[in-house]
Formats: sequence, structure tokens, C-alpha cells
Amino acid sequence: MDFMTDFKPLTVQPQEIEARSFEMITEELGEHPFTEEQYSVVQRVIHASADFELGRSMMFHKDAVQAGIKAILAGKPVIADVQMVQVGISKPRIEKFGGDVRVYISDADVMEEAKRLNTTRAIISIRKAIREADGGIYAIGNAPTALLELIRLVKNGEAKPGLIVGVPVGFVSAAESKEELAKLDIPFITNLGRKGGSPVAVAAVNAISLLAERQV
Repeated sequence: MDFMTDFKPLTVQPQEIEARSFEMITEELGEHPFTEEQYSVVQRVIHASADFELGRSMMFHKDAVQAGIKAILAGKPVIADVQMVQVGISKPRIEKFGGDVRVYISDADVMEEAKRLNTTRAIISIRKAIREADGGIYAIGNAPTALLELIRLVKNGEAKPGLIVGVPVGFVSAAESKEELAKLDIPFITNLGRKGGSPVAVAAVNAISLLAERQV
């Protein structure tokens, strides 16, 4: 392959690129407080975002990773807050164990109910999801209102997620929603501050599905 620039890549082999990227992340991150399982998630988050500050801000409930693995192996669904998260998650690894990846935010009944109640589709999509996805993994990367609604439903005893990956990005309620999530005594993965987003939610779920696959 001929490159029309002075710069030549070290390799164009995908597996070598990923392996070298992970080596560089480990070298640059240095000492950290994460367990081996947690670091598998953090490493992929940094790989997806190139953001070490974001990686260092990751927070885990003590049972989070194992709860996620258990949910995947049990064939529980993954619920994404938006299509961008749904598209990024590796579906073959989820489907291998009988699960699927769902998103409700564009469903006609969700849009109609949100309009009727003058609220966000994200909130209504979570209300629909808890009726159909008990014990599933919720991957929220964009909508703080979805995360806040899920937290409310958990506190009310109406929702029993297997794991919440709550990493919405933004300025309005994003950081605050993650602070509220971190107060729950149920399995969660989150991060501090405004950063986050679809790639972060996707990276976390994909990391956990890889760990699940390796346990079989």
C-alpha cells in the first residue's frame, strides 16, 4: 500500500494497531486504583475516547463487572438509550448467549406518549424498557433524563436492572445524573463530570461482553 504522505504508520494490521494502542494506554495511564476486571473496561473507554482524564474518572460499584457478565451469560437484553449506542455494541457476543440489543426512543408509542405528557422521549423509553427488560443492562450514553428516570424507578422498586452503564455526556444534568447513580447500591458503571457519550457506553458494554465470552 502506498501512502501519499511523509508519515508512515507503524502497522496497518488491525489487531496489531489495537494491541499497540492498549500497550500505549497502559504505559501512559500508569498506576491506577482499578481491579483487573475494571481496568478491562477503563482501557477500552480510553481506547474509544483517547481521553485519559475520562478514563481516570470512571467509577464502579464493587459488583458491576460481574453483574454485567452474569446478565450477558443469562441472555438478558442490553437496552440502549439511543441508536448510536445500539449500533456500536457488538451484537454477536450478546446474541451468542440469547440476548439482544434494544432501543425504544424512536418507537411510535414512545414518541406519542412523550408528546402527550410534554416530556422527553428518553424518559418514556425507560418506562417502556423496564416493562420488557427486567434484569437487563442499561447503556445510557446521551440522555441524562433517561438515567435520572431509571434511578427514580430503581428507588421506587419498579426497576431491577442487572447493570446500569450510565455515562451521559453534556451540560444540563449530565454530571448530576451520574452523581445520583453513584449513590445507588446496585451494580453501576459511571464517570465523574460532563464527559461521556455513546462511544463510552459502547466501549464499556463491549468490554464486559468480551469478559463474558472468555468465561465460557
